[in-house]
Amino acid sequence: MPENVLSAPSDLGSIPGTEMSGARPCRVAILGGGLSGLAAAYRLLELSRQSSQPLEISLFEAGGRLGGAVGTVQREGYLIDTGADSFLTNKPGAVALCRRLGIEDRLIPTDSRHRGALVLFQGQPVPVPEGFQLLSPTAIWPILTTPLLSPWGKLRLMSEWFIPRASVRQDESLADFVRRRLGREALEHLVQPLVGGIYTSDPEKLSLEATLPRFLDMEQQQGGLLRATLCSATRSPAEDRTSSGARYGLFAGLKGGMQDLVEALTAAISPHCKICLNSPVQQIQSTDQGWSVTVQGDQVDASNRFETLLITLPAFAAAKLLPPSQGELAGLLNSINYASSAIIVTGHALSQIRHPLNAFGLVIPEREHRKILATSFSSRKFPERAPQGRVQLRTFLGGALHPEVLENSDEELVEIVQQELRETLGVTGQPDFALVVRYPRAMPQYELGHLGRVSRIEALTQTLPHLELTGTAYRGVGVPDAIEQAEKAAERLLQKLVTQEPKN
Repeated sequence: MPENVLSAPSDLGSIPGTEMSGARPCRVAILGGGLSGLAAAYRLLELSRQSSQPLEISLFEAGGRLGGAVGTVQREGYLIDTGADSFLTNKPGAVALCRRLGIEDRLIPTDSRHRGALVLFQGQPVPVPEGFQLLSPTAIWPILTTPLLSPWGKLRLMSEWFIPRASVRQDESLADFVRRRLGREALEHLVQPLVGGIYTSDPEKLSLEATLPRFLDMEQQQGGLLRATLCSATRSPAEDRTSSGARYGLFAGLKGGMQDLVEALTAAISPHCKICLNSPVQQIQSTDQGWSVTVQGDQVDASNRFETLLITLPAFAAAKLLPPSQGELAGLLNSINYASSAIIVTGHALSQIRHPLNAFGLVIPEREHRKILATSFSSRKFPERAPQGRVQLRTFLGGALHPEVLENSDEELVEIVQQELRETLGVTGQPDFALVVRYPRAMPQYELGHLGRVSRIEALTQTLPHLELTGTAYRGVGVPDAIEQAEKAAERLLQKLVTQEPKN
């Protein structure tokens, strides 16, 4: 077996519970071995069992490992997630997948002792008002007593109750919506750092319809954010009413880090898929029988023919592969902008940090003019991420508003983070370690008009024979979103296969 082929497919009928009909196997290519590609492959195997439609699946990954931006490493006794470290549980995608993989027992909740967030205000970390969740409060008193807003800012936020709903629902930027309903101070002091940090985005361009449509629903259906949240708060669990920032009680991680999910997916699909690492795809071409995939290098076949193709690559990478006849589709894919970022992970003795770190993290408003976007207190969320008496910090830089920061070398980024942590949290001394993880062009920007672009992309894709696109570029950047969209794409592909006319 070539050394960059991780596994070759076995008889799919050997999967427990599979009873194949004797039909000719259909060849499927998946481009991209990140979470979307792995989830799609697993879903295809599940559907293959259920439909008795045999498949031969080949997965091509340009890099040397599976998982993409999701992964976990160990350093100096610390357990470090290099990308996402948790996911929402009220979206079913990730939890349901863990259950089907048999790793549900590895799910762990966030530590209830430190749930909440801090926001930097005039150089000092200040708690986000209790119950303030991304765009709106669930309680009045914390808003009235917070130092984050001036008396005028508080009055302006509370007057949201009397602001009429928009006459027509339309795609509106995060900044415009919040200024209109809650005022400038609420945007600059609270919402921009809380929401902008999630999407590493420019709030003036971020589409609310594509990212947080529930707040548009609140306005249209209940007349405003305060009316919606204050009325529903009495029916919510106490924990959801009092947490600040994101709803941290709805998040979960995995005991061994997010790599647990990658390893479980890899173990499940590798006996039944041909997994090709270090195999960047150079070209795809439509043929009478499906698609031809050309792979760089000599370790795998120069050209592979498949009946159907699933592309899970970033939008700009997918656009580059499309044949010249698909100019409109390629143009739309290229119109989805991406931001770059970096995570600098450091380990520290708690005795060398002035701040008590009594939260899950610190977000930095743009108005503070700092060089970092946020710092997550990872071992406050999941205590076993750091040795006793120590803490793991993950600091984020770059994004749409500060791409220039990433022009610095790794060593310079570490120096920037050390200085920022010293000035904002009182971190002294040298860290136990410093790990720099860069993500160039990794975060799609859901800018105004995004859903319209995606709808047109989907319509054009459906005109191509047996090709599907999925990934975080389209309808959600979170782990559950990526899984759900990948599974839906797999379901659409198999539906096309089982309903097509048999070929000779």
